[in-house]
Amino acid sequence: MTANLVPGRYRGVAVARAPLPYDEATLRERYLGREAYWKTRFLVVRPPDTDHGPVALLAVARAGDDELFSPIVEVTLLAGPDETVLLHRPELDTGVPTLLAAAAAEVPEARAVVVQGRYEHVNFILDARPLPVTVREVVPPRPAKLADQARRVLEVSEDLPPMALTPHTVDLAELAAAHPAAHYLLPCRGGGGEVPGAAVSYLDERPPEADWTLLGCERSRQIHRWFYGREAPGVDTCPLAAVAAEGAGAVLTKCCLQQEELAEGTVEGPDGATRWVSVPWGSSLEHVREALARLAQREEPRWSPA
Repeated sequence: MTANLVPGRYRGVAVARAPLPYDEATLRERYLGREAYWKTRFLVVRPPDTDHGPVALLAVARAGDDELFSPIVEVTLLAGPDETVLLHRPELDTGVPTLLAAAAAEVPEARAVVVQGRYEHVNFILDARPLPVTVREVVPPRPAKLADQARRVLEVSEDLPPMALTPHTVDLAELAAAHPAAHYLLPCRGGGGEVPGAAVSYLDERPPEADWTLLGCERSRQIHRWFYGREAPGVDTCPLAAVAAEGAGAVLTKCCLQQEELAEGTVEGPDGATRWVSVPWGSSLEHVREALARLAQREEPRWSPA
């Protein structure tokens, strides 16, 4: 059974009003031979004269594609009224699969969720199973930038499959607490970050050399060597370095050693494969969109809008 069935264009979804019952035999008899607009591929069947009550979801095929209207020659019941729910979500863009999947999560008992959303457009998702993506990131700054970017991308992307993001943040303050020191060197003042009870300096300000512990990644260590001609004791904060710790599944992360390119790979673990894609540290929304697309291709290669 295909999961995440979402029409690629909600203009292919028509709403039809009809009396009960909504079993397949009755619906097939009612709609076979009826004319349908040339874009119509799905019917949401609802009772007349009410915005409440049962809903059925049909797939239809027409006799031809060239005429403005042509007879329906095939009717398939995708989901009957016992497994279909209609939601009114005026602010939800029904052209975005991830938003449809989020709405479906509100009613996990339903196979089909029809949403009447922004602009009164109607669309649906059948057998919602969004792709879980762990977003591995360092904080501060807050909100975690990469997780926030991924969320914003998914809220407007009509060509990406439904995804469910789970941020996993590496907190610099928690790392410091696990490695006590009197003085810490953090990569950038702009990112923020304080360690209660300890002195804090910022590498991007090139402070006078001191006896500190560096909380940073390989790029920070390179800069430290350039500035001070020596290594500094420290803790690696690179979110990509420990990507295998996330376990099996899809992981989006970042690495400051990348320039404009994306990186990707697979790590085999006891629970299965961790498939990751990494963006540059100063990633754009387009970087993030492309990274999510690559994860989708690797995890759900057969997904495409219906």
